Amino acid sequence: MSLAVFGNYYVFDALDPVAPLLESQRGFSQAQIGLLDSAYNLAAIVVLLLGGVLIDRVGTRRSLILFGAIASGGGAIIAGSTSALGMMAGRVVLGLGSEPLNVGITTAIATWFRARELSLAMALSTTIGRLGSVAADTSRSWAAGLFRSWRPPLVLAAGFGALPLGCGLLYAGLERRVARRYALASAPAASERLAARDLFRFGRSYFFVVGLCATFYSTVFPFRRFANLFLQARGASAEAAAFLNGLLPLTALVATPLFGWLADRVGRRSQLMALGALLLLPPFLLLGHTALPAALPLALIGIAFSLIPAVMWPSVALLVEPARLATAYALMTLCQQVGWALAAWAVGALNDRAGASATHPAGYAPGLWLFTALALLGALFAWLLRRESARGASPGWDAPRGPAR
Repeated sequence: MSLAVFGNYYVFDALDPVAPLLESQRGFSQAQIGLLDSAYNLAAIVVLLLGGVLIDRVGTRRSLILFGAIASGGGAIIAGSTSALGMMAGRVVLGLGSEPLNVGITTAIATWFRARELSLAMALSTTIGRLGSVAADTSRSWAAGLFRSWRPPLVLAAGFGALPLGCGLLYAGLERRVARRYALASAPAASERLAARDLFRFGRSYFFVVGLCATFYSTVFPFRRFANLFLQARGASAEAAAFLNGLLPLTALVATPLFGWLADRVGRRSQLMALGALLLLPPFLLLGHTALPAALPLALIGIAFSLIPAVMWPSVALLVEPARLATAYALMTLCQQVGWALAAWAVGALNDRAGASATHPAGYAPGLWLFTALALLGALFAWLLRRESARGASPGWDAPRGPAR
């Protein structure tokens, strides 16, 4: 499943290093290149909740094959297209497959692990997936010979994009074989399947986790999109800005599994998420209103970027019953996507309105205040989650060393 995530992330990010070639060799405009991402996000928002319900209804085996095939087909369409419209169609197909596939993979991992091992398992899967992004980002170096033209790198991406389908088929065979010997929490029985009216009947603890998820990703990902420009306006060179911004995902490759292991050993998941949320409060104000070296505030963001996901995603599997787990993850991912998209647009609009630029770094201040406000809202959700746990809601999910499964 982690290899499937690797392939998924590679195909998604493979467009970034190819974008200059599409501009110079195919005449794509900046707007057309931007719309390639928008096409993916729109498709993901449309399909996520329906995909989660489908996974709950038919089980992970069939769903992983179905969505793996769709995602792999999207990569092939992108590689075979010559026009912006054709590539947009490919990105739509990729979004229709990739996001529900990620939900299915998370659900499949939760089938095999519980509190004793779940956080570490999901953190390792996230790390391997992020390696796919790193591989795509650095492909101009290790596959330099392919970048004489725009198509060969996309064909390579389509090859990696076949991993979700191949791994889905392999997983289905393994699960079918093991299911003959063990009882697995796979597809629910017909009488237990989720009805449409039950979509939002999750506990308060779950919705507090969703709120933290949406505000967290709405803070970190839009910040990373504008970080290079802001850090250069703050006085860093282009190389130093790229290095500092790149430290966030690189640090997470190592730290996320460590935090996952810690959560499995000591429990206290609500406290760990609250700590991560609090770490996001000072960095943006420090960056915008002090002369401290940027490395210190970015280090706080990096710790939060590793800590919160390592604990947050496994917590859902401990708060929601297996028959509704895929829908819970889909709803959470949907809120994340919507929040991320709105925050990125809002920050860009604030930067434009305030005249943010290398010659006017103060123009970035309103965007940094927005990030701080989102971080404060996330801290509120984390506090509510901690209070709910202290009251004994959903007993056991916040404890260490849960029962093996």
